[in-house]
This record gives sequence, C-alpha cells and structure tokens, in this order.
Amino acid sequence: MNAYVESVINNVRAKHANEPEFVQTVEEVLSSISPVIDAHPEYEKADLLNRIVEPERMFTFRVVWQDDNGAYHTQTGYRCQFNGAIGPYKGGLRFQKNVYPGIIKFLGFEQIFKNALTGLPIGGGKGGSDFDPAGKSDAEVMRFCQSFMTALYKYIGPSIDVPAGDMGVGGREIGYLFGQYRRLKGTYENGVLTGKGLSYGGSLIRPEATGYGAMYYLCEVLKHEHDKIEGKRIAISGYGNVGWGIMKKAMQLGAKVTYFAGPDGYVHDPDGVCTEDKLNFILEMRAKDPMHCKPYADKYGCEFVPNAKCWGVKDVDVYMPAATQNDVKMESAEKIAASGVKYYIEVANMPTTNDALNYLRAQKHMIVAPSKAVNAGGVGVSALEMSQNSERLSWTAEEVDDQLKKMMINIHKVSAEAAEKYGFGYDLVTGANIAGFQKVATAMMEQGVF
Repeated sequence: MNAYVESVINNVRAKHANEPEFVQTVEEVLSSISPVIDAHPEYEKADLLNRIVEPERMFTFRVVWQDDNGAYHTQTGYRCQFNGAIGPYKGGLRFQKNVYPGIIKFLGFEQIFKNALTGLPIGGGKGGSDFDPAGKSDAEVMRFCQSFMTALYKYIGPSIDVPAGDMGVGGREIGYLFGQYRRLKGTYENGVLTGKGLSYGGSLIRPEATGYGAMYYLCEVLKHEHDKIEGKRIAISGYGNVGWGIMKKAMQLGAKVTYFAGPDGYVHDPDGVCTEDKLNFILEMRAKDPMHCKPYADKYGCEFVPNAKCWGVKDVDVYMPAATQNDVKMESAEKIAASGVKYYIEVANMPTTNDALNYLRAQKHMIVAPSKAVNAGGVGVSALEMSQNSERLSWTAEEVDDQLKKMMINIHKVSAEAAEKYGFGYDLVTGANIAGFQKVATAMMEQGVF
C-alpha cells in the first residue's frame, strides 16, 4: 500500500475510533485507490486524501417537537456537506434511533463516489436525525419535520445542497419538509428536495429507481460473463422500496425473487414474487406492519423461516443484500461462499462488513459488485428529478427508465475499465472506487487547495 494512503487511513482510525462505520468505508475506498496515488504524486503534494476524508462542512442542530399529548421532545439533527467539488451536495436524510455522527459521515463519504459514478454534476452529502417515525402519528411526524426544516433551511438550496429521503424518510416526510421550506422561504424552489410527490415536482419511478438500477447493473455483469438474466432466481434482504423495485424489475426482465428477508425471518416462494397481485400485497403488508413479512407466506402458502436470514441457500443464482448496512457479517459470508452461488450484488449502503466483503472477494468462483455502483440509480434518478424541476418538465416513466438504464450501463463500464487499467482485472469493487475517486480528485485539483 502507498505510504501516504496508509498514513491517512491510520489518521482516520485514530481520529474516528468511535465511528467504526466511517472508518470501515474510508479503509475500503482508500486501500483500493493506492495505485492511483502512486501514479499521481501531485495528490500527496496537495494533501488531497486528508482533504477528501474531512467533510467540507458538518453541523448538528436541535430539533424540538410536540407529541399529540402536548409533551415536548428534543432530538438532534445532522447535515454533512461532505464534498461539493463536482456539484451541489446531494444525499438523503435518515430518521432512525441509531443515527449519530459516524453513520452520517460514513453515508456522506460513500455518497461522494456514488454520485460521481452517475456522471451527473452532484456532490456528496448526508443528514438525518435520531428521531424514529415508527409509531408516531402523522401530526407528530409533521411537527417534527417542520421543526427539522426550520433549523436546516438556511443551509440548503437547489445550487447548495439538495437532500432526499433515506430510511425513515419517505414521501410523507419529504412532503412535510418541502411544505415547511416553502413556507419559510416564500418561494417555490422545487429543486431543493428530491423524492417529492408527483403532484409537486416529483419524478416517476423514483421509489423503484434503486431496485431498477440494481437489476440493470446485474444485467451488465451477466453480459460480461456471457450469461443472461432470463430465468435467474434471486435472494434478497429487505422488501421496502429498494427490494420491491428489484422484485418488480426482475419480473419484467424474466427473472424472479424467490427469497426475501425481513426483521422477523425470511420467506421462500419457489414461484417467485412475479405477479402484480404479489407485488401489490407486499406494498399493503409493509404499509400495515413493516416489521413482519410472515403474512406474505401465510397468504401464498410459502415457507417461512423465523428469526433467520436467507444467506446460504443454494437454490438461487444471485444474492442481493438490499436492507441496511453491515447486514452480512462473516458468518453469513461463509455460508454464501459455501453455497456455490456465483453472483453477489450489494444493493444497500455498505451491507457487508469489511472482513466479510474481503472474504467474498477472495472466492475465485464469485463475482462481487459494490453498493456504491449498484445502488447509484436511486440518486441518479434524484438528479434527473432536479433536471426536470429546473427545466419545468415532467418526463414519462419510460423516459426516466431509459435514462436510468443508460446510467447503470455506463457505471458498470467505467468501473470495469478503471479496474482493468490499473491491473485489477474484472474487480468491480476496486474499479468503482477508482472511477469515482478520479472524477472527484480531478475536480478538486483543478479548483485549488482549500
């Protein structure tokens, strides 16, 4: 490893010892780009790496809201504007109890390179709060969102920072946030948030975009291996918008999701989630109770395995972890490798721990694709929403889907080419890191040291 790269990683380990998610992703990215640093000594001279691992701006703020009983609660809000070298900061807001600075920084750092891979002019950022919308009334969520935006609105805008949704922040929350922004600013800047409702500037297929993009990326991997998508059986974790998008696009492409997991266990449907009735039932099921997928098995007479994950099943062709970070640890990785399945396609943000990911990458029979490339379709369509807003246009679902497909084809292409250029063969993890980093690094160097 390049000595400069190693020194920066050691600095991050020491400085952020209590933020393991952030340390993990910095290690993963920087170790991959070591050959690039060898080829560009000017990066060390400008101390590029120490600058790129430090957010340009990160702040916290108090969020006070009132529940339906009249009691007040105080939460912490966060926004990390990590890197704006190639465009306004862009990244979601996450409302979950476990949100703390390390989670926000980890997600923001990943977002820099993911956004760069889309080929669109968007920088990297992330934000959120330790507020949990689960179990709250609509009125309570609205009051929280209004308080959150009141603290944040001065620091965002279409040319500054464009938040979107993430875990715990769906269409309802985005609507309340946008309404408060409009109320405070007195202007209709509908490019300030993405993931909006169709009635006020949202884009078609945005809820499905990450899942759709993941399937398009998988298709490119299969083409590279002289394989095809038709007939492929897929095991996923999660059945929110991302998992649902995977199911829907798989059905359209002639594949099928035969396993999916939730917090309570996993479902095995040998026939696949491949009818409109099943897709619609999943929407209804998660709306009523997002913590249980067993009702699907009960309705369709499928196998349900409680308190377990579907990693290691052998009667599938592709694994696609699509739920949350660090979902696949070493124990699961060993089962996945032993199953003999060839394709491991990360979809959620960093769903695999570093040791598990390195273990899977070392398996000669497996092809591993990284989340920052595979799930870039979500933020890509968010950026397309920004374009539609700025031009006062509303594209058809077919137009958006076509742009998304082209984007994912290109992300696979530039990742594969970058890996090949630096002697890594068909290493999609390293290639994605190099391709994303090079775009941001070039922009930073051209803009001077600051």
